[in-house]
Amino acid sequence: MSLLSDLINLNLSESTEKIIAEYIWVGGSGLDIRSKARTLPGPVSDPAKLPKWNYDGSSTNQAPGEDSEVILYPQAIFRDPFRRGSNILVICDVYTPAGEPLPSNNRYNAAKIFSQPEVAAEVPWYGIEQEYTLLQKDINWPLGWPVGGFPGPQGPYYCGIGADKAYGRDIVDAHYKACLYAGINISGINGEVMPDQWEFQVGPSVGISAGDEIWAARYILERITEVAGAVVSFDPKPIPGDWNGAGAHTNYSTKSMREDGGYEVIKKAIEKLGLKHKEHIAAYGTGNERRLTGKHETADIHTFSWGVANRGASVRVGRETEKDGKGYFEDRRPASNMDPYVVTSMIAETTILWKP
Repeated sequence: MSLLSDLINLNLSESTEKIIAEYIWVGGSGLDIRSKARTLPGPVSDPAKLPKWNYDGSSTNQAPGEDSEVILYPQAIFRDPFRRGSNILVICDVYTPAGEPLPSNNRYNAAKIFSQPEVAAEVPWYGIEQEYTLLQKDINWPLGWPVGGFPGPQGPYYCGIGADKAYGRDIVDAHYKACLYAGINISGINGEVMPDQWEFQVGPSVGISAGDEIWAARYILERITEVAGAVVSFDPKPIPGDWNGAGAHTNYSTKSMREDGGYEVIKKAIEKLGLKHKEHIAAYGTGNERRLTGKHETADIHTFSWGVANRGASVRVGRETEKDGKGYFEDRRPASNMDPYVVTSMIAETTILWKP
């Protein structure tokens, strides 16, 4: 095994200028992350200088077998924390050979919204709180939980420490450092209310970069759990019963909200979100009805509400924002399995572009 480890950790720069680029994309389910690697002649820092590539879309539920070629367009580059050196991770979106975006290409539509002059002028910031659950690989049950049984009730686990309260911290810390190495703007981690549920935060990120960074962070997390022999779940309610679900709370502000008088802009934006509550819920992840019950720090899925410091509301405004008269708000409705391209662009479209 030591020879295998030595080979995995070879420093390619000692013998060649060539690098490895791992092309990453979202598969046909909208949740499955796919990737494959290619050799490039030298380091690259601009995604526009990377070659397009193709793959078999019939094997990812993105194309029929008789016309299976799908084209990868490189969009964002991150440092590769697994191969290190000058090797890179490349976030791609997907197109037909004729250049048409695939139906599953949610990045394309998001980029169109973020490129609108009215949106770009507002410099939308996002901070996404990505919750997830670590599972034992063969039995689909949380790490650290007794097989076929349950730990003690919720209470001691949120931000808890100790072997009886925090399960899988080695995976969480490895992911934290790997994201920092990659250049992802990861801003923190914490243990969540349900034992073996964790959260990492990405942001503040501007516009389309928020989605790129979340997908890159999810990829890195899945690769780390692969090595650790565990499985990461983004299911919004992985364990039924008196246990918290998993969300992707999305913190948001615009230039107008961050300036003096911004609190009035925030309230108008929240009013718009309320008017489009059903449309947002429909786009905020699958299985969210199992999570948004009005219990376990959620609002009921059928009712829109907002409040200051209220974690039982659809949208929460912080005390500091209320006090300062400017700042940001938190949309607490997105599920942990949401597509960040969809959620971030939809919030911008509703609050900036939509004129009710």
